Amino acid sequence: MSCIIKSLDKRSGITYVYQSSSYWDKEKKAPRSKRVLIGKIDPKTGEVVPTDGRGKKRGKSKQQEPASSKPKPGPVPETRTDRQYYGAAYLLDQIGEKLGITDDLKACFPNDYKKIESLAYFMILEDTNTISRFCKFAKTHRHPYGSNIPSQRSSELFQSITEEAKMKFFHLQGKRRIEKEYWAYDSTSISSYSETLKQVKYGKNKDGDKLPQINLALLFGEESGLPFYYRKLAGNIPDVKTVTELVRELDILGYKKVKLVMDRGYYSADNINGLYKQHYKFLVGANTTLSYAKAFIKELGDDIRNYENYSDQYKVYYASKSIAWDYTQERPYKGDTISADRRMYLHLYYNPEKAVEDDQKRTAYYVQLEKELTSGKRKPEHEKDYARYFTVHETPVRGLKVTPNNEAMNKARRLYGYFVLISNEVKDPVEALQLYRTRDVVEKAFGNLKERLNCRRTLVSSESSLEGKLFVTFVSLIYLSYIKNRMQENDLFSKYTITGLLDELDVIECFTEPGKAPIQGEVLKKQEDLFTAMDVKPLYAKHSLG
Repeated sequence: MSCIIKSLDKRSGITYVYQSSSYWDKEKKAPRSKRVLIGKIDPKTGEVVPTDGRGKKRGKSKQQEPASSKPKPGPVPETRTDRQYYGAAYLLDQIGEKLGITDDLKACFPNDYKKIESLAYFMILEDTNTISRFCKFAKTHRHPYGSNIPSQRSSELFQSITEEAKMKFFHLQGKRRIEKEYWAYDSTSISSYSETLKQVKYGKNKDGDKLPQINLALLFGEESGLPFYYRKLAGNIPDVKTVTELVRELDILGYKKVKLVMDRGYYSADNINGLYKQHYKFLVGANTTLSYAKAFIKELGDDIRNYENYSDQYKVYYASKSIAWDYTQERPYKGDTISADRRMYLHLYYNPEKAVEDDQKRTAYYVQLEKELTSGKRKPEHEKDYARYFTVHETPVRGLKVTPNNEAMNKARRLYGYFVLISNEVKDPVEALQLYRTRDVVEKAFGNLKERLNCRRTLVSSESSLEGKLFVTFVSLIYLSYIKNRMQENDLFSKYTITGLLDELDVIECFTEPGKAPIQGEVLKKQEDLFTAMDVKPLYAKHSLG
């Protein structure tokens, strides 16, 4: 439906005439209207005079035609000739379809999923630039949203991302992962300059930054190598305290066959009991100072270094046995505590190179402790070790004398080179070590998160903006993790970095001309091979993109 609208420009005194047409926006599910300038009113004759440009070609004879005789507007063709970079965006489009990212985002954010995808593309392809530079990216690259997203609009988008929508996305992505695989769980710290965010606290910073921080915990599929869940935590919460909430949220998301791989920073009796309670399978690192670990080391003695216990693949000696875990569960509703034995597999490993490294690190630590004692610059966190490894005497005549406790030091030396894993499912020690090493995928992902996605220090000033930006960053990480996995499988890191591979594809151009469908530019054979290595349909010779 169309009609004629007159509008007076108060500054110039000119009355302009527009043809207004209404249509239904299927994507935004709302009515919209579009105006086309026809001309302006001649103040003397009252007739419509075509303006220079768009109205010029209509001619005077058509000025008098009634609005009802004008054809209704159809699809708007391209209005200008343009060229944009397309190759890397095409790769991300295909990955999004393959992993269900696009479908899941559309299900969770029906009005904004294309904006989220475009911002994710920007974070991946323009990793050294801030969101404020999106305007330039939008002009030079073809991307899902197809238009500019000003800084204010991106901030509004970040603030509109709700917890409910995020959890739905986690659920959908999690269901796409193989339920039988183990999930690697780990966390990292992200420093922040903000003084207003509630969860920005001083804590143990894993990068050594002397800034307050937030912590970010991630879950990765062990076989897929892809992330599907994250949690933002206050910066002063230690790793060991996060497992209880993780278990609760996995239950809310409806995951049943959960298998977790975690390092020893997450080990505690309460956490192990909680995993048993939920019937989750787990593989967790443990400290060699635990009683059952020290007992096993003493029991084996030098026999662990027998040749038949050696793994050439991992360069370690290994041994394992089944032990009984003292399971306890408090029942507040009944006011009692359940106690029972649960079967657990204890895997012990000895690495000769690690033994040398442990000896060097420990000796350096003893030297540090002695210097602190003799200088009088004692540290509160070292008080227990002062008492354990040194004897301090001070007399008026001889002054301060610090004597090492050789018996305690030799006792500690017996544990050098050993490390321990525990599991309630994995019996084989080599298989357990192989699974445990998959945590590397999380550690490498943290590198991508902080370096490529410009997330080492966050500058946002509101909680809602931070939540939204972290979510879009997380979506970006799914794409990057897939690319990294395919590069490793095809030995591409010997030729390219992730940035180098994306740059190689990004130079493929897309051309648009008025009245014609977009077409892509030339594609080299090595670029086709990269698409194939990424397991997506290659772009071939110049053809229409539809």
